[in-house]
Amino acid sequence: MTDNAITALVRYGEERGLILKTDRRFVLNRLLEILRLDGIDPTAQPEDTTLCELLSALCDDAVDRGLIGESITERDLFDTKLMGALTPWPHEVERIFREKYAVSPETATDWFYRLCLDSNYIRRDRMKKDLRWTTGTEYGEFEITVNLAKPEKDPLTIAAAGRMATGGRYPACPLCMENEGYAGRLDHPARENLRIIPVSLCGEEWGFQYS
Repeated sequence: MTDNAITALVRYGEERGLILKTDRRFVLNRLLEILRLDGIDPTAQPEDTTLCELLSALCDDAVDRGLIGESITERDLFDTKLMGALTPWPHEVERIFREKYAVSPETATDWFYRLCLDSNYIRRDRMKKDLRWTTGTEYGEFEITVNLAKPEKDPLTIAAAGRMATGGRYPACPLCMENEGYAGRLDHPARENLRIIPVSLCGEEWGFQYS
């Protein structure tokens, strides 16, 4: 079943345009490295399931084999590492963004948003849980949202993070540029599937990303 899930994840990456056909073997071997497996059944067939279900199955396997703990945070760190193996390199993302920006800014930003969804940086399954409603105000219609996409840390994670040393942390903040590609830790989210578009504003270098 794990072999089928791995095969399906590679197929997902190709179907979503995260990788090309020529990347298949390379990406498969990266996934095997992350999962600490020596090989895969060549007859394995991709499962017809959602990305969320694929990642959940691979995390379950990692828990069963003692690679990670059962906490939400450890599972998030692990499935982000898996998706990082499928996410295009920063220079490729920037190149495509610039090409599409030449067509129109809307085309470029729509493509970039889709990439963030397909790479699971923006987690579709959790976004669906967000609460949102609108209310009329003297300034017009006002939308209110409650972000449930980032689950509360469980007691196991909180306890483990409390035992970690503090001070001089890297990255310096959750939105700093050095988060791009960062593996994360118990007290800092994984960002291996994060890509940032360089932007010059008033002579200063900034980065554009979806949150």
